[in-house]
Amino acid sequence: MPSEATRKLIRARLAAEIGRIERSAPTRVALVYPSPYHVGMSSLGYQSIYATIQRMPGFACERAFLADEGDRPGATIERPVTYETLSELGQFGILAVSVAYEMELAGLVRLLDAAGIPAFASERDERAPFILAGGPLTFSNPLPLAPFVDAIVMGEGEGVTERCLELIADARTKADAIAALANEPHVFVPAVHGDTLPTPGTCDDALLPATSVIRTPHTELSNMFLIEAERGCSRGCTYCVMRRSTNGGMRLVPKETIFERIPKDAHKVGLVGAAVSDHPRIVEIVTTLAERGLKVGLSSLRPDRLKDEFVHALKLAGYKTLTTALDGPSERLRDLIERRGREPHYLQAAERAKKHGMDCLKLYLMVGLPGETDADIDECVTFVSELSKIVPIALGVAPFCSKRKTPLDNMPFAGVRIVEARLARLRRGLKGRADVRPTSARWAWVEWVLAQGGRPEGAALAAAVRAGGRFADYRRVFGELGKTPEGTGYAEAKTPIAPERLKLKRQLATIG
Repeated sequence: MPSEATRKLIRARLAAEIGRIERSAPTRVALVYPSPYHVGMSSLGYQSIYATIQRMPGFACERAFLADEGDRPGATIERPVTYETLSELGQFGILAVSVAYEMELAGLVRLLDAAGIPAFASERDERAPFILAGGPLTFSNPLPLAPFVDAIVMGEGEGVTERCLELIADARTKADAIAALANEPHVFVPAVHGDTLPTPGTCDDALLPATSVIRTPHTELSNMFLIEAERGCSRGCTYCVMRRSTNGGMRLVPKETIFERIPKDAHKVGLVGAAVSDHPRIVEIVTTLAERGLKVGLSSLRPDRLKDEFVHALKLAGYKTLTTALDGPSERLRDLIERRGREPHYLQAAERAKKHGMDCLKLYLMVGLPGETDADIDECVTFVSELSKIVPIALGVAPFCSKRKTPLDNMPFAGVRIVEARLARLRRGLKGRADVRPTSARWAWVEWVLAQGGRPEGAALAAAVRAGGRFADYRRVFGELGKTPEGTGYAEAKTPIAPERLKLKRQLATIG
């Protein structure tokens, strides 16, 4: 049984939830999120699958999360239980796991270890739950996840997940379930398929939009109702997994549908999608919601879409900070990664943020891009300094990590020392001019190893987690696989380049 502190915490969170579906059924599924509650309940995909399972005849869904401090290296966590009935994970026949990105694999290992369930599928017998995974990670590279699960739903889960759960529940043995799932399109069964990944599935547009079910103040997006305004993207950014070639590009949700699906008692609405600001009716949607007295959040704002009427609508909807992506530190690199944002767009965004009374302009930036030099960083310093004369600037900086199934697939990591030097150069240059908030270069390298890795990297991750989960642990286990945090540089990348990367290859060659 969980401790009294855990039971008290779960009771308080359940009492604060709006929209939870109370249900009991013969087949119980534990829906597991390998990050803490406040992260998992902010995930639209996780909530969408929750609602899907609760609609299935004969099935009931219970939720489980990584403990609040469980994502910290060396953390000791209690045996996890579901929120609905305080049941241990080993009491379920099926665990459905949603994985958003590479670093959550560590949370999955911690959860399974704490639950007393063998983390590696090869070590589990018939008494152990069947583990079915899915989530955003499957659009890129789920191979590091493969050692830990029995099957993976690739791509969009609507429709496929229901079929998989029914096959698992109906199977006499785990082997029968694995054999049945191996014949399903868009389902990856590691024990059968090896490293051959099926194509990601695309759901019927009639199933859009996904919406959140449960609202709670205990999330990253407190009490916000989430709804898709679109799915996919029409743009071709070379680093992005959700670029226009993924799952049919951009699929729009009509504004009338968005308005119809928002609960009457909602006070805050989050419009979700890879390119929400590209919705042709976005200004009208935001303005209408603001006029209804709702606060509105958008998951992405493109700099070239920040026209005056749009920024005005965002201000009406409660925005205090205007946020967009600078992405590359220079115009040359933004062109290289095929971003449409240009200096005039950012200058206009700063002017409009000031005009409409925004507190600041927040820009997201990547460093360590292929071919990047100190001159690119210096250009960024000069340009951001100019922007800071118009409106306060907050700069969120993340090291570039190449992802599978993108034109920049297999590009090496720049190196921890190089990235840290670039971050230091940015901080020095922008001291007193902008609030620079970088993420860790060391953990970005860990993410890159997993993003570009396979089953061996997944197994090594488990060893690192069990050793304490510190960076030194990852450096040691990945070092045994020949990976170094100091990078190799672009010139040493040895991989065939797809046709869509030829332009990039030629441009990089001119950099030297």
